[in-house]
Amino acid sequence: MLSAYAQVICTAMSDHKDAERVAQDLARQLMHPHLGFVLFFCSTSYDLEALGQALEQYFGGLPLVGCTTAGEITPEGYGRNCVTAIGFDHQYFSVSCSLIEEMDRFSLLDAQQLVERLINDCRSNLLAPIKDHSFALTLFDGLSSREETVLAALSAAFGRIPHFGGSAGDDNHLSHTYVYFKGRFHSGSAVVVLINTWLDFEVFSTHHIQPLEEKFVVTQADRALRRVYELNAEPAAQVYADFVGVPVEALNYRLFAAHPLAVRIRDRYYVRAIQQVNEDQSLSFYCAVENGIVLTGMQPGALLPNLEQLFTGLEQRLGPLLLTIGCDCFLRRLSGEAEGVADQVSEFLRTHQVIGFNTYGEQCNGLHLNQTFTGVAIGRPGGHARR
Repeated sequence: MLSAYAQVICTAMSDHKDAERVAQDLARQLMHPHLGFVLFFCSTSYDLEALGQALEQYFGGLPLVGCTTAGEITPEGYGRNCVTAIGFDHQYFSVSCSLIEEMDRFSLLDAQQLVERLINDCRSNLLAPIKDHSFALTLFDGLSSREETVLAALSAAFGRIPHFGGSAGDDNHLSHTYVYFKGRFHSGSAVVVLINTWLDFEVFSTHHIQPLEEKFVVTQADRALRRVYELNAEPAAQVYADFVGVPVEALNYRLFAAHPLAVRIRDRYYVRAIQQVNEDQSLSFYCAVENGIVLTGMQPGALLPNLEQLFTGLEQRLGPLLLTIGCDCFLRRLSGEAEGVADQVSEFLRTHQVIGFNTYGEQCNGLHLNQTFTGVAIGRPGGHARR
């Protein structure tokens, strides 16, 4: 499916079950003489080894980067058990990418060297100055629990280059999540992509969560495992279940989406989404938690007005949008289903040319986030001048 601006950015989707058919279908929709880079998001329902090999074969050595998902955002809106992709024209986008394999050993020096390589690669194409004309995308193994430490190093190395991203999912199985780089799906890894362009763009993050009065002090936690054993000096799962108003055994990810917890930093709230209840009545989280932090009980607001307000502002600043790459927390999609507005949200994403995936966490300028819609909006050629 080609956009109105032909080859500047092409989008595609395939829901074939056979890996080779998927690769063939995506290549048919995306390939053109100026295609320089492909970004894709896929369900874990596929034979990933076969899919990786097929994509490498059909795209003939072009740079490809991607990850697995907890749901896809396609040219037709929300998708399930499919692959969605974006093709970038090298006349408009200079792209360089790298794989981080040993995230537990990733240092500031490693980050500085990685970012320097990416910048030099993009600069060699003489497309646009790096400053004010570049943004970065990060894709993480969503079950690695290493986002915070790697992001801290990358954020320092990127300096003023804005960056965003998402943590890979696995269709809510919480078993194995992967990023894709150079023909293979990798676990325990992250991919970093630097995109340089003379088109206008804006990196953003938004959420629809509102605070309540309830407060909970984390009194026993394992930061490395993102596990909270006690809230207010009581078993964490029982305290949370009492807050929700259900027995512990009734807790599930739909209730986690409807009753999030958040940490307040200055005047903003950042959700710390619960991943699961453990047998010892501890709670595992998708984001970092540690002893002494205060968690505030939250409730979802209206999902669709939040998106409408976001895109109104983006279009005012950038003009009509060419494409938005969106990292949408899977808990937001669950909230939309619970509110009965999932179809309306899907249609909104379709009409606003959003391509992306439902994540196990989002990243924005060095922060690891939960229950947000985070991404980059890209303006059309000839749109508003950058401010």
